[in-house]
Amino acid sequence: MTAVPVLTPVNVEARKNLGVRAGDTVRVSQKIIEKGKTRLQAFEGLVLAVKHGAEPGATFTVRKVASGVGVEKIFPLYSPMVDKIEIVKRTKVRRAKLYYVRTKAAKEIRRAMRNAFAMGDTIESDIAEKERVAREAEEAKAAEAKRVAEEAEAANVDAVPAAEPVQEEMQ
Repeated sequence: MTAVPVLTPVNVEARKNLGVRAGDTVRVSQKIIEKGKTRLQAFEGLVLAVKHGAEPGATFTVRKVASGVGVEKIFPLYSPMVDKIEIVKRTKVRRAKLYYVRTKAAKEIRRAMRNAFAMGDTIESDIAEKERVAREAEEAKAAEAKRVAEEAEAANVDAVPAAEPVQEEMQ
């Protein structure tokens, strides 16, 4: 019996020798197909776990924080939809699975919120902050327009002698 070579668009040996492990910061370029076109989308984050080693079904979990929300994706190591995997930074960790990072991040957020409320500060989302800044800019613009109008009116009043106000009799 002869072995039939498997044709794959992925360089299996290069991915096997890449050696992705927990604690690495990686940038994964994933192929996204939209309306018949293919584009690359990068996902950069911390590798929490590598499962099934270097066998054909191997996967690795990547976590990043986007807009204050933790996002995790599980990527197959040999998927043709994964264009390339770059190891940005290697970190020495003493665990094979870094699932505790999820709870650690949540605790830090809770602690930050508790400290902020204790100090009397407020925490607002990016959208609320943008709305507040836009509203303040609009109010400042309206106040400036009102001030300019009052100055123009005062300049007009100074140029034209004021007529005596007519007083009506009160009954």
